[in-house]
Amino acid sequence: MIPPMVGAFINSAGIVLGGVLARVLKTPVSETNQTRAKILLGVFTVWFGLSLTLSSLNGSAGRKIKQLAIVLLAMALGKLAGKLLRLQKLSNAAGQFATRKMAAPATGKTEFNNGFRVATALFCAAPLAILGSVAEGLDPNGFSKVLCLKALMDGMATMAFTRTFGWGVMVSAIPVLAWEGAIIRCAALQEHALRIHGLIDSINATDGLLIFSVALIILRIKKVAVAEYLPSLALAPFLTRWLL
Repeated sequence: MIPPMVGAFINSAGIVLGGVLARVLKTPVSETNQTRAKILLGVFTVWFGLSLTLSSLNGSAGRKIKQLAIVLLAMALGKLAGKLLRLQKLSNAAGQFATRKMAAPATGKTEFNNGFRVATALFCAAPLAILGSVAEGLDPNGFSKVLCLKALMDGMATMAFTRTFGWGVMVSAIPVLAWEGAIIRCAALQEHALRIHGLIDSINATDGLLIFSVALIILRIKKVAVAEYLPSLALAPFLTRWLL
């Protein structure tokens, strides 16, 4: 069964809506309101990340502690693997690319291309694109609130980018939908086998802690190299199968 990909469609719609609002509103959103919105998004991200982790730990107190220890071990090993794979550097490259393009003047077709490439690179490279899509693919209801939060973030970013690059930014909604949809589909294809062996909770618990780490970045509490931890999503079920 093909997942409905509701969260991915909402994310793409948020990008388009952000571009439309940028064209309709004559004055940009004030920095004060942007800061307030980021704080609210950060708080909701904290809540969802921790609730996903806590709801994925089950059984007796001792079993929950052991499950959490396995998740933390998966994150530690995942960070090592991510560092060897230079995942954070690849993620940072998207931001550096965007900075260069925003600093370089452009008109016409070049402006459209730059807007499309900048937005696509940033929105697809964002850790929440992977974390939210994995959560949605493994959810039997096929819906992830994380991608709704990402839709708001991407919408706010689109409003700013559209004023610089024009409507080419909105077209990035298509590759974002394709990228997140592919991840959701891949996760959904593994969902049945993972559920039979009781391994979904380990992935969700790890996913929740990584989502919480993203919230720390949004709230400017701590800069976490989230991209380096992404391999822990694959390591968590293997360690659970082996150690639990």
